[in-house]
Amino acid sequence: MTEFKSLGLSETTLAALAAKGYTNATPIQAQSIPALLQGRDLLGIAQTGTGKTAAFMLPSIERLVASNKRAQPRGCRMLVLAPTRELASQIAESARQYSKGTRLTVATVFGGTSIHKNKTDLARGVDIVVATPGRLVDLIDQCYAILLGIEILVLDEADQMMDLGFIHALKRIVRELPSKRQTLFFSATMPKSIRDLANQFIHEPVEVKVTPVATTAERVEQFVTHVSQAEKQSLLTIKLRDESIDRALIFTRTKHGADRVVKLLAGNGIAANAIHGNKSQPQRERALGEFRSGKVKLLVATDIAARGIDVSGVSHVFNFELPNVPEQYVHRIGRTARAGNDGVAISFCADDERTYLRDIERLTRQKLTVVPLPEDFVNESAKIKSTRAPVQMSRDEQNGRNGRAMQNRNGQNHRGPRPNPHGDRRHGEQRGAHAGERPQGERQARPEGQRQTLGANFGAREGGDRPQGEKPRFYGPRKKKWAPRPAGQRGGARS
Repeated sequence: MTEFKSLGLSETTLAALAAKGYTNATPIQAQSIPALLQGRDLLGIAQTGTGKTAAFMLPSIERLVASNKRAQPRGCRMLVLAPTRELASQIAESARQYSKGTRLTVATVFGGTSIHKNKTDLARGVDIVVATPGRLVDLIDQCYAILLGIEILVLDEADQMMDLGFIHALKRIVRELPSKRQTLFFSATMPKSIRDLANQFIHEPVEVKVTPVATTAERVEQFVTHVSQAEKQSLLTIKLRDESIDRALIFTRTKHGADRVVKLLAGNGIAANAIHGNKSQPQRERALGEFRSGKVKLLVATDIAARGIDVSGVSHVFNFELPNVPEQYVHRIGRTARAGNDGVAISFCADDERTYLRDIERLTRQKLTVVPLPEDFVNESAKIKSTRAPVQMSRDEQNGRNGRAMQNRNGQNHRGPRPNPHGDRRHGEQRGAHAGERPQGERQARPEGQRQTLGANFGAREGGDRPQGEKPRFYGPRKKKWAPRPAGQRGGARS
């Protein structure tokens, strides 16, 4: 193991590391820090959970302190771009801890927070800014962010930013940067498209490759259970009864799927929170905070949140739905087995997901261990399905249940939904059906050979017995036409 003391870091940085209990560097840190202290560009490839944040933050702090410059108003000296809010917040917190004992300032810029606060922070200048591309482009367009004074640019999880469609925002940001800078690319996976993008931004980089591309953590035990889509919820409920689960992450492909899993778990007496893009920033922070503190031991997330969840003590990861992009599987199970701990990854595979499973096994070069369904699964599943999630009631039903009286149109008080003044007649039924004139849905009988026309209907309503097809007569007031007077009355007085 390589100690931090042998990497050329200052005493202030070593003291900050000792306060966190770090003495030995990880492989990615041992290979990256010396090259970054020399000012070289770097292309780092390492799986998640190996210490990439410290690998680029520690030497960058050293260089910023050594240069002894001040950030210009509306500008910064170091810019770190991250794909998600959670990852940006995590990187900023690490930067504050590593920069203790220095005068460096740190600020975050991402959506879901007050843009006025972002403008205030940048107005006086910040040393280190951790941002998501979308909010930063907004500030650039409004002339509240000037990036000409940047010395160091870091792109963390560059492949995820490409997957989320940030390529145009990245190119927009790079156009605002000075040509003379230090650029760092870090990612867990490095497909050819990301490498081509990196070649446009970095110059003669030092490539650090700790593990093969898309390999998974060695300390994660990986299992798969083949189950139908309809039985996944029952299987998840049975699995979560295991007492060995300390904290567990449950991944779904969609936002609505995450909310549905949380609701069904609540119906079976299991508390869980959801975190995804539709949640507001306070909701996401509250859910992550309760999960980190252990108040809620289950967190249901989508792939977009997989990169920013760095919580120690995650013992299990459940893939409720297999990802359609095999690289996402690497990031999902990388949330466990962190900081030298062991972890378990359990995947549920339906019949329509077998293709995704083959892609995952081909990419990771590892065969997942197949685990059969639990014994007596049918009986246990029937018990679980009998406990349904709470049904969301309408406002009228809630008012009726709470005992609050409402008034209908006649001013009468009643509880519950308002009765239908037209009886039980439904949409599409004939008017005479509910009155007993003919059976429901049966057409009204007409005399043989008679054809019902608009004129016939009109005559029937007026009560006249005119021949069929005759135009109806109008007896309302009509405007009189102008007619000339008789020749004898012109010019004379009227009688």
